[in-house]
Formats: sequence, structure tokens, C-alpha cells
Amino acid sequence: MRARYGIPLKVTAGLTAAAAAGLVYAAGFEARSFRLRRLTVPVLPPGMRDLRVLQVSDIHMVCGQRKKRAWLQSLAGLRPDFVVNTGDNLSDPDAVPEVLDALGPLMEFPGVYVMGSNDYYGPTPRNPARYLKEKAQGRHGLNGNGPVVGARHNPWEPMRDGFDAAGWVDLTNTRGRLKLPEADLAFTGLDDPHIKRDRYERVAGGPDASADFTVGVVHAPYLRSLDAFTADGYELILAGHTHGGQLCIPFYGALVTNCDLDTDRVKGLSTHTVADRTSYLHVSAGCGTNRYTPVRFACPPEATLLTLTARA
Repeated sequence: MRARYGIPLKVTAGLTAAAAAGLVYAAGFEARSFRLRRLTVPVLPPGMRDLRVLQVSDIHMVCGQRKKRAWLQSLAGLRPDFVVNTGDNLSDPDAVPEVLDALGPLMEFPGVYVMGSNDYYGPTPRNPARYLKEKAQGRHGLNGNGPVVGARHNPWEPMRDGFDAAGWVDLTNTRGRLKLPEADLAFTGLDDPHIKRDRYERVAGGPDASADFTVGVVHAPYLRSLDAFTADGYELILAGHTHGGQLCIPFYGALVTNCDLDTDRVKGLSTHTVADRTSYLHVSAGCGTNRYTPVRFACPPEATLLTLTARA
């Protein structure tokens, strides 16, 4: 006996078993196989000492994720000079205490942060195929889509207050400063472009000339934000949001970025050029997933330790 369309039942069963095994791997192993990416970026002025920055992003904490919490806590052992949190800490409105617990040891270090859409709004079940459809139509988030209706608001304010109480600097459409023992750093941040909360006009004007170095920070790496930072002369931009594609094809890469950034730059270090100016761009693949799609494939969860060195 044969299955419909002439496919033997043994083949059908084999494909079904392979798909099931892939799902078990993606949800049960890879989504909890936390990694540390290490990169060197030559952006500092000549003669300036190296700086080690830990970027964490897209934690998407859900209550009870003990392994993720323990792994985030362990990152404090890296002893970074400062921490950059590029948003989407929540995927559960009750998980604010667990986010603060997970990041508690890291908040012993100087840090800055921006928010992502999932910090403000609770996730909803969504067909993953919609990401492919939106990519084809050039629509992502609120960019090209209608306004959100009936969204569930997350209690993000206590999380913000916890970050602030620890001395982390809020970069929501504003500028900030970290004065380290051997460097005076400036930061320019944007609220999340994915939900059209970015207001670059409030922070335009380029790097702070009185600081040793200035970093641009944004959650979602939409081209309008990258263009603005680069045109203004920022040499380094840090972002998250993409999850590195989350479900990738081995030897091919990501299918979507969930924004208008190309898939070649969905994660890791690359560059962005506008006219005659070029910035380094680092996009973190993040360490979590939406609670309704808790899978990763060929794209393990990560944090990144970037060593900033002097330009040649």
C-alpha cells in the first residue's frame, strides 16, 4: 500500500520521524545550549586601552527558566568593563523578578540598556510562516502594518527601576555616559524601531566630542536607525532583535531577520555604510525565544563578549 501522491508509507513515516526528532532537538537541546561569542572590534582611538563589553539581548525570560538564569548569572565571571543590554528581556509578564535575579551579578558592573517591543507588550501565539509573508511584503512589526489592537501590556516599569537602581543607564531615545576608571564613554540610544518608538531627531548630532568614545545602541537594527547612526559618524552600533534568524538552514543561514536588515547580517559583526561613512555593526542572536515558539535550529542562544581595541 502507498501513501497519497505516490510517496511510500515508509518514506512518509521516516520524514515524520525526522521532523519530530528535529523539533525535539530544536526545543529540548539547542534552545538551551547557551554559548558565548567572542569578537574583537578595532574602533577605539589610537593609544586607548582595550575595553571588554558584554552584550546581552533578547532574554525573553519565562518563569521557571532556571538554566537560563544560572547561565546569565555566570557571565559575571567574565569581569567585563561594562554591559550593554539591547532589550526584549521579557516573554512573561510575571518574570520581572527572574530577569532581575538573572542579571543581578551583571548589574554589579557599569551598564546601559534599551527596551524592545517584548519588554512593553506580552507575546501572542503567531504562525511562524507570517514572518516569511511579511518579509516578502516588506512589512515588519508596526512598520507597514496596522496599529496594535488589544495588546497585553507587560509590567516593564519595575524592571526599568531595578536597572536604574543598579546604576545602569537608560538610553531610551536619549544619550548617556559611563565614566570608567580608564575611559569616559558616551552612548546614544533609541527606543525600539520595530514598534516605531525610535526618535532619532532627539539624539541627532553625532558622537559626543568630549568623551573618549561613543557607541550607538538600539534594539531592532532597522535600516533607518543604522543609516542615521552611520551618517552621524558612529563607529560602533550594537543591536539585537533578530534572534539570528532563530530557525536557520545549515550551510545556508537565516531565512528572515524580522526587520528590513538583510539576512547576511542577521547576527555577528559586520559593517554598515552610508555615503562615505562606515560603522561596525554587531547584532546579537540573543539567548531566548518567544514563549510560544521556544525552538532554535542552527542558531544557538548566545551572549557576546566584544573586545574593543584601538584602530591601527
